[in-house]
Amino acid sequence: MKNSEIWVAFYTILVREIRRFTRIWPQTLLPPAITMTLYFAIFGNLIGDRIGEMGGFSYMQYIVPGLIMMSVITNSYSNVSSSFFSAKFQHSVQELLVSPTPNWVILMGYTLGGVARGLCVGLIVTVLSLFFTHLALESLFLTILVMCLTAIMFSLGGFVNAIYARSFDDVSIVPTFILTPLTYLGGVFYSIDLLPDFWQSVSLLNPVLYMVNAFRYGILGVSDINVYWALVIVCVFIVVLFGFGLRLLNQGKGIRS
Repeated sequence: MKNSEIWVAFYTILVREIRRFTRIWPQTLLPPAITMTLYFAIFGNLIGDRIGEMGGFSYMQYIVPGLIMMSVITNSYSNVSSSFFSAKFQHSVQELLVSPTPNWVILMGYTLGGVARGLCVGLIVTVLSLFFTHLALESLFLTILVMCLTAIMFSLGGFVNAIYARSFDDVSIVPTFILTPLTYLGGVFYSIDLLPDFWQSVSLLNPVLYMVNAFRYGILGVSDINVYWALVIVCVFIVVLFGFGLRLLNQGKGIRS
């Protein structure tokens, strides 16, 4: 394919993915906004007043970055996993695979569609949080960088999940039994400094911890871990997941069989 044709193919996939979640916004954008508002009201206002400060900030301010990250992770992952699996289920993805479109273009199109939804929901949650507390922005560049890298990583993870899934139940297994526990135990609601030494060491094996803390550092300037290591770890995951997802596409895993 010519470069112009590759660009048209990529643009078509990306626009279709964006239109897909914006067309049904009451199902894709509204629910996470309502859910996060409840988190702000219950954990931030009601429980936060009893907890007091954490990391030198009010509890509400401390958990807001984690809740924003949680919404980005969940929505970028679920968008790609549900979209690509639906294409498999309807057998429309075969039309893409038999076309001259390179597999890496297909992978990037779906991934950036998930990134678009994750960032969109993240922005909505950020705006809603300003009605509950004040956020001091330590580093705008780091904040945007971490949010984008996290959305890319979990969009790729959603793509891999969709390839292996054989039913709609399989699509929900990973978010329910893996993604949700990792998110809740990733320092969204607490600092790992509160944990005993053993559980602090265990928490360091959780990749979500690094994203949440790097994002929290970008907004508040506090982190339980080294921010530069967090960026390196996220980038390594992105490279591995992209290579793995591309290999599965090239092999036709779960698609041609």
